[in-house]
Amino acid sequence: MTVLDAARRTTPGRIWSSTIGKKAVMGVTGLLMLIYVIVHMASNLKIFFGRENIDGYASWLRHLLDGLLGYEGFVWVARIGLVACVVLHMTAAIQLARRARKARPKAYQHRAKVQGSYAARTMRWGGVILALFIVYHILDLTAGVLNPNGVHLAVYDNVVADFQRWYVVLFYAAAVIALGFHIRHGLWSGLQSLGASNAARQRAIQSFAFAVAFLITVGFLAVPFAVLTGLVG
Repeated sequence: MTVLDAARRTTPGRIWSSTIGKKAVMGVTGLLMLIYVIVHMASNLKIFFGRENIDGYASWLRHLLDGLLGYEGFVWVARIGLVACVVLHMTAAIQLARRARKARPKAYQHRAKVQGSYAARTMRWGGVILALFIVYHILDLTAGVLNPNGVHLAVYDNVVADFQRWYVVLFYAAAVIALGFHIRHGLWSGLQSLGASNAARQRAIQSFAFAVAFLITVGFLAVPFAVLTGLVG
């Protein structure tokens, strides 16, 4: 018996190897990432309350639980957890897509593509845009390497310096819109799998998923466009 076979015999291994288990992993990691996105969006909006508010929040966050985890310990725990969620989510999604292609009769491949929603068909390129944006975002506002200001914990000034450039706002907008599609489709799929047995419930789920995705998209786009138009600066 190989090491891989032994791993699959364990309870986590059996869960991960099953289709239901992979969907459960996608659901849990998707929910955790959605919570992070909402908190991150709310944190960004603190810029409308002034420099001291958002800069003070950034400093507070790095001192949170510092007696237990050390300075920035909580931030690093959150970062590592987020990376783990992204890796598990993407891996499960790719493996489930491969299983679906293998199980689908070839005669229905074209029909399935036509029937797929626009959001579902754009999940792939949207994921690529998000992946590229995350790398840029880390180098820009986290590490400060690509930021014109790039001063540690000077969040207000860093954000203003960043979004005064129209092409950065354009890239940011494309990534946020892709995120909105991803959230809308992910929420709709996840909630539907819980049991939407009639048309009324399906419409309610679609409306809820759209509303959440729309509010998050608007919330994230508010900051760069406020800076670009001079409302914040």
